[in-house]
Amino acid sequence: MSYALASDRVPFLPIVDRPEWKIPGGKNLLVWLIVNVEHWTMANPMPRTVLSPPMGQPLQPDVPNWSWHEYGMRVGFWRIYDALVARNIVPTLATNGIVCESYPRVVESAMKHNWEMMGHSYIQGPMHKLEDQLATIQKTMDTIERFTGQRPVGWESPGLTETEVTIDHLSAAGIEYVADWPLDDQPTWIGANPKPVLSVPYTVETNDIPMMLLQMNRGEEMLLRGKEQFDRLLQDSKTIPRVMAISVHPYITGAPHRIGYFEKLLDYVQASEGATICTGKDINDLYRAQFPA
Repeated sequence: MSYALASDRVPFLPIVDRPEWKIPGGKNLLVWLIVNVEHWTMANPMPRTVLSPPMGQPLQPDVPNWSWHEYGMRVGFWRIYDALVARNIVPTLATNGIVCESYPRVVESAMKHNWEMMGHSYIQGPMHKLEDQLATIQKTMDTIERFTGQRPVGWESPGLTETEVTIDHLSAAGIEYVADWPLDDQPTWIGANPKPVLSVPYTVETNDIPMMLLQMNRGEEMLLRGKEQFDRLLQDSKTIPRVMAISVHPYITGAPHRIGYFEKLLDYVQASEGATICTGKDINDLYRAQFPA
């Protein structure tokens, strides 16, 4: 089946008009934590920057902005890691395939605690710039599987970027769910060839890139917004089950002045009796079991 527009892949269906999604255990709010680990190449333009270039002219190598990200992998990741491990929380690790080779210690540590591996392309950069998307997707999955023994069933494109055919390539490569379409509080089927792919609710609201880098908020915004998002979704989930995603990056949330607010948000979520923390694969499996494509 062909689709004239990307939006044609997701027919409009209001959340109030759907069959009831029944979640076992009586906890109808599923909280999904995503830790994004990436490889930035110093010789290329940085995916994002904290310092503007001198005289407004981008320069390579971009040492300060590359180093800002590198701090996250060397130091920031381990603050996030310790916060999650100490609370027995199993998140999803959205990882560039090359991270298995450039930062193996990061992936090895996640494997020790059974974190889910989610494909995040092979190296950080928009899907639009790839010469062969399908080959890159397969290379990413093969690399992660070879290193971890776990072949990803989920995918998050860098920057949530997709072209008109990306979802078809992901489907052909065996991806079951994606995080690129933050359009709902529940999983949503996306039309794709050769078979539909499930959108598991991701977030651009409780995500540290928009909150901290684009909207320029203080670190406490993670806690304040996170609690308000959680409280309302918990209330809504009493009648209609929901998913809340929290997405973090080591160079942002792993900074000393932000990590404490993330830890407090984790404690707040765990203290609730109406929510449960799970991986993207868990949500994918729960939904598919009741609503096959």
